[in-house]
Amino acid sequence: MSLTNRIKELADQKKVTFAEIERIVGISNGQIRRWDTSSPKIENIQKVADFFDVSTDYLLGRSTTTSIEGNVQEESLSSQIMFRMNTEGLSEDEVDELKDEVDRFLRFRRSEIERERERKQDDKA
Repeated sequence: MSLTNRIKELADQKKVTFAEIERIVGISNGQIRRWDTSSPKIENIQKVADFFDVSTDYLLGRSTTTSIEGNVQEESLSSQIMFRMNTEGLSEDEVDELKDEVDRFLRFRRSEIERERERKQDDKA
């Protein structure tokens, strides 16, 4: 299901129109319908998600669950939003390259943290 179809489904349940949603959340008139053919700004998706009290992952079709449960999911969503905001305008290849760099960095930092933990345990012994 597309982004606009999910929003349409939620709008029907709440008995509001796209125009009303756009006015209430403060985005341009006709913007939601254009999301079928153009990429929306993440902050606009977040505004619509907040309006319906659903996760952005639900709107984007990445989840069938409308709500965000638990801090882990909230932190994950926050990380995803930050990543999306920082990759806006990059090509798909550039985004993939950046994802690989982030993965390498996280693995490196994890190993450093584990080594530091082991060193501290050795110092205590």
